[in-house]
Amino acid sequence: MKRFFWPLLIVSHLGIGFIGFALGIYALPILIAPKSPDNLEMMQKITHTEFIGEFQRDLQDSDFLHWGEGKLRVGDGFIAFEGELAPGPDYKLYLSPQFVETEADFNRLKSDMVQVGDVQTFDRFILPLQQNISLDNYNTAIVWCETFGQFISAAQFKP
Repeated sequence: MKRFFWPLLIVSHLGIGFIGFALGIYALPILIAPKSPDNLEMMQKITHTEFIGEFQRDLQDSDFLHWGEGKLRVGDGFIAFEGELAPGPDYKLYLSPQFVETEADFNRLKSDMVQVGDVQTFDRFILPLQQNISLDNYNTAIVWCETFGQFISAAQFKP
């Protein structure tokens, strides 16, 4: 009985350590996320919306850990989102000239995309749109996890 005790003890402790580490990776972005924009800020942006897109959960490379759903609003000088994103670290918002729903397509078209900014909240965000970014060149917004190279979701806001 004793010769099975130490290997079992080591395996169980390593397993628990791995589970704790995985939960930490998932929970840390939620714990350190800044406060989301309030309803008043969102309402002000909604009144100046030029384009609307929809993040959907059922895109090809979205899965139970990497997804987004909700409304994306694009206007003069801003991009706003209201809905839900799966929590994760190091999310970036990109604009793409083509609709993308896979990691392979994202990587293939990344040189044609422009990074708008960091997504640090998971229920809503407002990102400023730099003046040198022309919406004429883009029709899709993509949330991408830079650290792990994971596609999260995309919303086409123009045909």
